[in-house]
Amino acid sequence: QVQLVESGGGLVQPGGSLRLSCAASGSVASITAMGWYRQAPGEQRELVATIISGIITNYADSVKGRFTISRDNAKNTVYLQMNSLKPEDTAVYYCNARIMGVPYWGQGTQVTVSS
Repeated sequence: QVQLVESGGGLVQPGGSLRLSCAASGSVASITAMGWYRQAPGEQRELVATIISGIITNYADSVKGRFTISRDNAKNTVYLQMNSLKPEDTAVYYCNARIMGVPYWGQGTQVTVSS
């Protein structure tokens, strides 16, 4: 089992930046992939970015060139650096980890982009 705790959300103006962090504990050595998803009010949860084996990254088209996912294995933490934020990036952001295909979720952190 894995426990995930997100932090770093908040209110930011359009064009601003935020960095989300997700600290993992438990069976971290068994994690094969980690990622970030988001869910806006009235919308389905959607993939934002994933990182596999700490190297291979994948991004949703809507965030390519603006968001960067990274993983610090020494700290068992995955980050999401978000730049050039837009109002449509407003959502609850969830950290995700997979062990043998089984997903684990954090509690989510709110990101609001508004002037």
